This record gives sequence, structure tokens and C-alpha cells, in this order.
Amino acid sequence: MEIDRKVIFQVRRIRTALEKISNLTNSLIEIYLEMIDTVANEIMKFLTIIATIFIPLSFLAGVYGMNFKYIPELKWKFGYFLFWVICILFSIFSIFYFKKKKWI
Repeated sequence: MEIDRKVIFQVRRIRTALEKISNLTNSLIEIYLEMIDTVANEIMKFLTIIATIFIPLSFLAGVYGMNFKYIPELKWKFGYFLFWVICILFSIFSIFYFKKKKWI
């Protein structure tokens, strides 16, 4: 009878230790997955910022790249210069805004 109690006690101790190891392993897996999510979120934030800067510029380039006869800026002497000034100012404003928000 004495051996049975010792064996039962040892089995319970081993089971408790295994449960602790299992909980620790699950916690480590959750931490690892959270780290992966954090890196993925940082990458997505960077790509969103780049898209936010370049999509409006692409739109402007697309509009002015069309062959319309009646775009007033096309006949103006400084129309091309104005287009570039608007694009550069928009880019600078966007970058300044993102830095102010501490996104970059």
C-alpha cells in the first residue's frame, strides 16, 4: 500500500509539472504570434503611408496625362511647373503630417 501512495504522489507531481510546462509553452506561442502580428502591422503601416503619398500623385499624373484639349494649365506658360509644385507640396505636407503623428 505504501508504494502505491508514493507512486500516486509522484504521478500527481509529474502531471502538475507537465501542466505548468504546457501553460508556459502556450504562453510562449502566444507571445511569438503577437510579435509576428506586430511586425506585420508595422509593415502594413509603412506600405499604407507610401500608398497615401503616391496614390493622389498618380491620380494627378493620370488626369494631366490625358489628351484633353481644354485643360487650362496646358496652355499656360507655367502649367508644367505648377503641376510639379503641387505634387511636391502634397508629398512634403503628407510626410510632415505623418511625422507629426509619429507614424514615421
